[in-house]
Amino acid sequence: MTAHSTVHSTLPSPLHRVAIILLSATGDAVHALPVVNAMKRRDPDVHITWVLQPGPATLVRGHPAVDEIVLFDRARGWRAFLDVRRALAEPLDVVADLQVYLKAGLITAMANAPVKLGFDRARAYDLNWLFTNRKLAPHPMQHVQDQYLEFLAALGIGAQPVTWGLGPWDSERAAQREFMARFDRPIVPLVIGSSKPQKDWIPERWAQLADALSADFGLQPVLVGGRSPRELETERAVLSRARTSVVSALGSGLRPLVGILDAAALVVSLDTGPLHMAVAIDKPVVSLIGYGNPKRIGPYRKFHDLMVDAYGDPGEDYPISMENRRGRMPRITVRDVLDRVERWRTNYASSKPRKS
Repeated sequence: MTAHSTVHSTLPSPLHRVAIILLSATGDAVHALPVVNAMKRRDPDVHITWVLQPGPATLVRGHPAVDEIVLFDRARGWRAFLDVRRALAEPLDVVADLQVYLKAGLITAMANAPVKLGFDRARAYDLNWLFTNRKLAPHPMQHVQDQYLEFLAALGIGAQPVTWGLGPWDSERAAQREFMARFDRPIVPLVIGSSKPQKDWIPERWAQLADALSADFGLQPVLVGGRSPRELETERAVLSRARTSVVSALGSGLRPLVGILDAAALVVSLDTGPLHMAVAIDKPVVSLIGYGNPKRIGPYRKFHDLMVDAYGDPGEDYPISMENRRGRMPRITVRDVLDRVERWRTNYASSKPRKS
């Protein structure tokens, strides 16, 4: 078997024990959910272990397709690797390394499995390809979601339908109703923070947007996300500058955020995890993207008509790539965003309620 051949002919069927190595980033965790769902759909009794950092673990914990979460707490330094090695001592059928970085490769190397599947050498960074013994076939760059679905094809598992099962779950509905009870009009969550300053929008423009969403569209702006210093700075700017009443729900946590997004009429989001959470629950989302390539990291196969694309120049047919472009987010005007909100009102708001 060559290094780039698919592996399903070498695997037991059905699968019994599988480990997913995908440590960080909420958006990536959302993109991995269709992978675990498809594995369970093919082999309902397969035991799926997911090695994950504490932050995104709060989103995944309790998911019906995930049997076990092994925490990789990088705050513990080298001891974090020892913790994971002990947790992965039991034999596995397959380890799927969805993350192309050294720390994921080291964990893959520790796992007790005959098949360690990862990206081909051209797409594996930090020498990650050294830690896997089966590779995905080389493939042109594509959306991150589709890249993860390649693992299913390599394992002989059908990817369709692509489902996330993100919730809200029945046990979360009471908290969702309690949160919504304070509002007398539809809410529009504003995802005001991201992992990188280059992805952020100008705080004063969030305030202007909030005023227009309230006055012109009858929506209640709600700030959502974490409580990082940049998010708190933006929160202060919005609450001090906006003329309308803006509610802040920063720091709600990822599972409560699922309920907030699900209850919304519309979401406005930067390029960050809640954008993909909104897509996963089929909630219309206006995405503001300028730093990363939207064809690779934008909303997956829907709501492209609501996207504000500041990454490309007017008329530019840019290729899918990992190239990041700095200094693009200030190009997005409040008017650009409101044009997409108007498009939402015309094309989505008058339709029947969407099911999560």
